[in-house]
Amino acid sequence: MNYEILKLEVQNAIGIITISRPQALNALNSKFFAEMDQMLVDLSQRNDIKVLIITGDGKAFVAGADIAEMVDMNEEQGSNFSKVGHNTFNAIEKLDMPVIAAVNGFALGGGCELAMSCDIRIASTFAKFGQPEVNLGMIPGYAGTQRLARLVGLSNALYLLYTADMISADDAMRIGLVQKVVEADQLIPEAITIATKIASKGPKAVKKIKYVTRQGMLTDFNSGSELESKEFGSLFGNEGAEGMRAFLEKRKPNW
Repeated sequence: MNYEILKLEVQNAIGIITISRPQALNALNSKFFAEMDQMLVDLSQRNDIKVLIITGDGKAFVAGADIAEMVDMNEEQGSNFSKVGHNTFNAIEKLDMPVIAAVNGFALGGGCELAMSCDIRIASTFAKFGQPEVNLGMIPGYAGTQRLARLVGLSNALYLLYTADMISADDAMRIGLVQKVVEADQLIPEAITIATKIASKGPKAVKKIKYVTRQGMLTDFNSGSELESKEFGSLFGNEGAEGMRAFLEKRKPNW
């Protein structure tokens, strides 16, 4: 695919996707979803990227979905457009590498939903988060009602969904939506530092942590624990054995 909206840079096993549609504040449209779907397929087939960072170009991470594209849709078209977003963001969740959202500015509506589909969110001091759909007589369409409540708790989620309030990066961190806030010029360097730390760990273990933890959120405690035991055992005799031997021998593991 000839990517027009997405830019990919790879350095030292870290991939950085930049959403570059700054004239529209990186608003999500059909072309974005088509490009991101293909990008995720391409990334899943590469062995040189261990951690992925997603960020935005300009003063927005993503300011929302493209209202100009949606305004004339009928009920069926709107539902289908929602499902397109669900499929793309679910694919980000299921990508077997960790994904970090580096939120540089506005993360509103679909932009907040995109950030929530990532595993970790790092925000600049200029970042703003919100789900303003109710202002338009709408609700979130890309699983925002589901992910937000799971991340920040039911009452915090309903407050943001009901009021459409836009909150600061510090407030987002206070309620657990964001894991770290840094100055704007440190956003990408900090995201790379965190990604590099993750990339240095046992690669199979990192993938299994994402898989087991996310699957556990979708099932009951006992089923999640059973899955953990199974995947814990799968690391014996290979990567886990090397890591434990390296610890005992006081050397770095050879992954």
